[in-house]
Amino acid sequence: MKHAILPTDHEIVMDDNDFIVSKTDLKGRITYANRVFMKIARYTESELLDVQHNIIRHPDMPRGVFRLLWNTIESGEECFAYVKNLAKTGDYYWVFANVTVDHDVDGQPTGYFSVRRKPSREGIQAVIPVYQEMLRIEQQAGPRDAPDASMSWLVELLTSKGTTYEEFIHTLGH
Repeated sequence: MKHAILPTDHEIVMDDNDFIVSKTDLKGRITYANRVFMKIARYTESELLDVQHNIIRHPDMPRGVFRLLWNTIESGEECFAYVKNLAKTGDYYWVFANVTVDHDVDGQPTGYFSVRRKPSREGIQAVIPVYQEMLRIEQQAGPRDAPDASMSWLVELLTSKGTTYEEFIHTLGH
């Protein structure tokens, strides 16, 4: 069960060689978390296993980004994203995430596999205003329509610039 965590202004900065790895089932419940994940997120393995991955969702992250991520991975494609996460202590940390579908020996999807690494400062600075506008749109749209409203705005913005979310993310550096 997710408990209310009061976010702080303290950033945990990943080391250049850190890789956060986790696996989930098809519903997003954590089935594996590596030691780096536990160290940075400040959770024990028992606190993470069989818990929804959104346990680390920071309130500064627009729901539309996760709607886009889920739409992408549920279609069988991999997704790259800049994500601000919330540690158990309330501190935050940014990651450059790659999420892919995990398959069994018969090729059937069994869950999702995510590898996160330290993002570039330039990338973080580029996504912050985009995510802030998405949050503003979500607040106006209300809880039911928030994810679709902000995702639509993001897609329209990127289309007007002749790019996609994936292309945009890859131009930011990581």
